Amino acid sequence: MKKILVVDDEPTLVATLKYNLEREKYEVVTASDGEGAVTAARGLRPDLIILDLMLPRLDGLEVCRILRREMKVPILMLTARDAEVDKVVGFELGADDYVTKPFGMRELMARVRALLRRAETGAPLESDIVASGDIQVDLARRRALRGENILALKPKEFDLLVFFIRHKGRVFTREQLLNQIWGYEFAGDSRTVDVHVRWVRQKIEDEPASPVRLITVRGTGYRFEG
Repeated sequence: MKKILVVDDEPTLVATLKYNLEREKYEVVTASDGEGAVTAARGLRPDLIILDLMLPRLDGLEVCRILRREMKVPILMLTARDAEVDKVVGFELGADDYVTKPFGMRELMARVRALLRRAETGAPLESDIVASGDIQVDLARRRALRGENILALKPKEFDLLVFFIRHKGRVFTREQLLNQIWGYEFAGDSRTVDVHVRWVRQKIEDEPASPVRLITVRGTGYRFEG
């Protein structure tokens, strides 16, 4: 049974994560602050750590820095922030993946399984790569390329691009995209999708005003063409 350490100071979220992880047959230990996380990790030697960025006593970045020096355990960071600098700093300190709150539970569980598989094999899996034309996305490293150029994608832009590539040719409404990418708990509206689609187009289209990859389906939503 794989052991997972969940570190967050929101009791409701911790309870939800613990319930869903235990349903997947993982052994779950929790901590509510940074110092407790370090102590628990040293004692438990978990197979995976789900670590919130904003914690009392020691923040998540400092916890990540400490534990990365002591063990190779995969670290999945959670945060309410959506700033690119936090993502970059987290990766530089050794985080393996990064999820912005609010998130969908299915997405989180998929990332947990992927990180555990990577830890077992010691190398990226073929399923960690998705591609369409000259766009290639490395899911494990959260990096997207167009040709030889790295795409500077924010977390939700990255998730949206991956979702579209995986579902090429299918039409999705804005509400479906909100549920899939932002999660059912998201309090925003469908304009959030439109804004992120526009940002993604600016990075993957030769002419964003006349897109040939990420197409608007009038009256419905969006479709990605390979």
